[in-house]
Amino acid sequence: MTETISSVLITGGTGMIGRLLTPEFQAAGIETWILTRRPEMEKAVPGAKLLQWDGQTPAGWQHLVERVDAIINLAGENTGTSPWTNERRRQLVDSRVFAGQALTTAIRAASSRPKVLLQISGVGYYGPSDDRLIREYAPPGKGFQAEICVQWEESTREVEGLGVRRVVMRTAPVLSRSEGMLPRLELPFRLLVGGPLGSGKQWLPWIHHQDLVRGMRFLMENETVAGPVNLTSPNPLTSAEFGRTLARVIHRPYWMPAPAFALRMVLGKMSALVLEGQRVVPDRLEKLGFKFDYGDAQKALEEIYS
Repeated sequence: MTETISSVLITGGTGMIGRLLTPEFQAAGIETWILTRRPEMEKAVPGAKLLQWDGQTPAGWQHLVERVDAIINLAGENTGTSPWTNERRRQLVDSRVFAGQALTTAIRAASSRPKVLLQISGVGYYGPSDDRLIREYAPPGKGFQAEICVQWEESTREVEGLGVRRVVMRTAPVLSRSEGMLPRLELPFRLLVGGPLGSGKQWLPWIHHQDLVRGMRFLMENETVAGPVNLTSPNPLTSAEFGRTLARVIHRPYWMPAPAFALRMVLGKMSALVLEGQRVVPDRLEKLGFKFDYGDAQKALEEIYS
């Protein structure tokens, strides 16, 4: 059954995913409000209404919670921009937990509550894994990526007891030519030094940016869905398989390996982002009837580079 959504509030909406979602909502006539600590990004999300917030309290936007049909919580600093020092790890956790707690506080105090809250998370929830297929009922794994996802998800769990349908979106890295994982993977190939990262055997879950947007809207409007949902292509690849596919699509060689020890020296603990993987599949999403337009990596990359 379809939920009618005419207005949405997005936290962290000036980031990559928010900028992908906003045109979809604008085209559908969905009124879009964005809470951001960077109001100067207004031109990046045309048609949306931006409000500045501190990322920690409902001050200045509490009233919006009572007028929107849906909330999408994307707030959280990017894990891949700087080394994971102890201070940086604290910042990454706090930016997620404080934002979720602020939303929970606002919803608890609201006289009229939204129908649904979409809570962003990541496939890092499952921690590094072997060749086993990972579905939504798998427990959380070990390591910092898993720890941060668990705390991220827990930050808004209380709203379920307040009558708000909550969907936890465990997203894979998003394939987009402009930003995110793909430009970083592409660069060495453009320089003719592309090749396997570490052993190349680690699994690389991914999702095409259009399927991500369609999937999020599907989850927002399907009133039967609650709980965790993997937002990832049904066809994860090993790092080596993905690299060969990328090299083939952009017509570059695949040959120069980047040893694991070298990546750890350069990236420190952040090397986990490229050396550890999960063979995650979108079990619930497919059972709900969602159809991927770009479930195959070759097709997805060809569309992106066409």
